[in-house]
Amino acid sequence: MRGWWQELAGLVLPGDCAGCGAARAVLCPRCRDALSGAGAGPVRPAARRAGPVGLPDVHAGARYEGAVRAVVLAHKERGALPLAAPLGTALAAAVLRGGGGGAGAGAGELVLVPVPSARRAVRARGHDPARRIALAASGRLRRAGAPARVAPVLRPRRRVADQAGLGARERLENLAGALEVCRGGARVTAGARIVLVDDVITTGATLAEAARALRAAGLGVAGAAVVAAPADSFVRIRSATRTEQKSCE
Repeated sequence: MRGWWQELAGLVLPGDCAGCGAARAVLCPRCRDALSGAGAGPVRPAARRAGPVGLPDVHAGARYEGAVRAVVLAHKERGALPLAAPLGTALAAAVLRGGGGGAGAGAGELVLVPVPSARRAVRARGHDPARRIALAASGRLRRAGAPARVAPVLRPRRRVADQAGLGARERLENLAGALEVCRGGARVTAGARIVLVDDVITTGATLAEAARALRAAGLGVAGAAVVAAPADSFVRIRSATRTEQKSCE
C-alpha cells in the first residue's frame, strides 16, 4: 500500500526537481540529461585497483555526484518512485555500453539480474530500488531492440551488517556467502546472457558476491552494470588517434 500511494502521489503531485530543486518538476531537463547515459563507460572500484576477486566487468551510466547522487538517493531512500524511469535510462545505457544488448551483442536473450536489497531494507523503504530500476531499464532495452527481461533470482541467504562505514576488506567479509540463487533460478535463466545490475558501485563487494552466487549455481555472468559510479572509478581509455600520434613522434 505504501508503494502504491507513493507512486500515485509522484504522478499527480509534481514537486521540486529531485536533482537540483527546481520548482514544479519531478526531474528538470538538465538533471534528466545527466542520466541520459551519454557518459556511460567501464568502471573499476576506486578503493581497489583491480576490484575484488570474481568481480565481472562493470559499466556505469553516469557519475555518482551532484544531481545524479541526489536522484539516486531520492528514489532509494525517499520513495520517489517515478524517478525509476530516468535511472533506468542510465542503467540501460551502461548495459549497452558493456555489450549487453543491441546489434553485435551475440545471440540469446538478455537477462538483468538485480542485486537484492536486505528484506528489512525493503520493508522500511516500501520497495526494492534495484529491481524497480532494472524493470525500467529492461523496457528501455527492448525499445532499443534488445530482447531483455528481468529475473530477480538472487536472494539474501543470511543477515549482514549495515555496509555504511565499512572499508573494502570489511565489506567483502561482511558479504561473503550472503547471497544465493533461489529455487528454480537456474532454470529461468538457462541459456541467457546474464548481466548483474545495481544502482551504485563503491568497493565492488556486493557485485562480486552476487556473481559468486550465480556461478555457484552453475550460471555464467556476462558482466555487470550500474546506474552510477564515483567519478574517479571510470576507466580512462586512450583514443587510437592519440596513440598513433605518439608512435609517429
